[in-house]
Amino acid sequence: MQVLTIDIGTGTQDIYLFRSGLSLENGFKFVMPSPTMQIRGQILDATKHGESLLLTGVTMGGGPCHWAAEAHLKSGHKIYALPEAARTFNDDLDWVSHEMGIEILSEDEAAILKNVRRIELRDFDFDTIAEAFNVFGVHLDPQVVAVGVFDHGAAPPNVSDRQFRFDYLEERIKAENRLTAFAFLSENVPPIMTRMQAVVKSGSILNCPLVIMDNAAASVLGATLDARVSARPRIMIVNVGNFHTLAFRLGPSGIEGIFEHHTGLIDQPRLEAMLRSLADGSLSHEEIFEGHGHGALIRHPEELSLDQEEFGVVVTGPRRSMMMGSQLRPYFAVPFGDMMLTGCFGLLVSVGELVAELGDPIRSALQGGVMENAPWDITA
Repeated sequence: MQVLTIDIGTGTQDIYLFRSGLSLENGFKFVMPSPTMQIRGQILDATKHGESLLLTGVTMGGGPCHWAAEAHLKSGHKIYALPEAARTFNDDLDWVSHEMGIEILSEDEAAILKNVRRIELRDFDFDTIAEAFNVFGVHLDPQVVAVGVFDHGAAPPNVSDRQFRFDYLEERIKAENRLTAFAFLSENVPPIMTRMQAVVKSGSILNCPLVIMDNAAASVLGATLDARVSARPRIMIVNVGNFHTLAFRLGPSGIEGIFEHHTGLIDQPRLEAMLRSLADGSLSHEEIFEGHGHGALIRHPEELSLDQEEFGVVVTGPRRSMMMGSQLRPYFAVPFGDMMLTGCFGLLVSVGELVAELGDPIRSALQGGVMENAPWDITA
């Protein structure tokens, strides 16, 4: 039995193939450039050769590909885009057209366009992943595929993207107070989560169930699989991503508190202060939002002490070095010996919950490396 997990970030996409009957350490894995970095490279090459671009496909993660598109336009070259692809840069197509200078075309208009380089946008490309495995003699035939992405959601006009995203996080926590509340079978993905919906569209070629999850929550969930983390009945875990930093306070009742901020706007002292405030329950939504973050939520009033003998907080994520040498004595989680696959392991836990027939083999594999009292109990 195979479960293919793909954690799609800004810098890398981390790919892990779970196979039942084997230890998790023996799963095959790739850590490769993220889709947005791949598209960035294609756009930069088009800029170098002075080519106009036509962007097709679906909505995907921005960042590097967005910046490359802006640079292409500033160099005096044209970009055309189909509506779904254009929403990669902003859900407001008028903004994409008037502020960026991208010309939005219909399918018919794009079909007759000549002398342009066509680039297809998408986060999830199963065929390419299958081809990569095939080069090494591994035939992909997954019973489930799970994909993690970060999604702001499609905020209505005049509504802050940051507030809209945090309202979504708060709604999910209030509906199901557990980390797996951020995972969905493809048919249950909320319509407002347009990037997740685009992954569903890209995954329509699959002949197996598709699970989609917020990748920050997946990384935090994966961190709970580290044996030293799972031994704690209450814990603070922070995922320091390339773009976003998200911290969860977890306990027996589930999620006790959360905040989300932009990594580029904080440093170690600021992050330490936010973590201490989340731990003692004094952190406010207004404080984070007014500092251009997404927000904060406290659901459990009892203070979590960070002054513990072994370590104060648990850290994961590609920019975890921000916490090196911190006074909070961070522990850098390495579930099953691999920090880069933390999100993939979180995805795997969610598959075990959402796809009933796979629950037992997945739990059996996970319990081979951790103590008995954590991730599936913490998220219950």
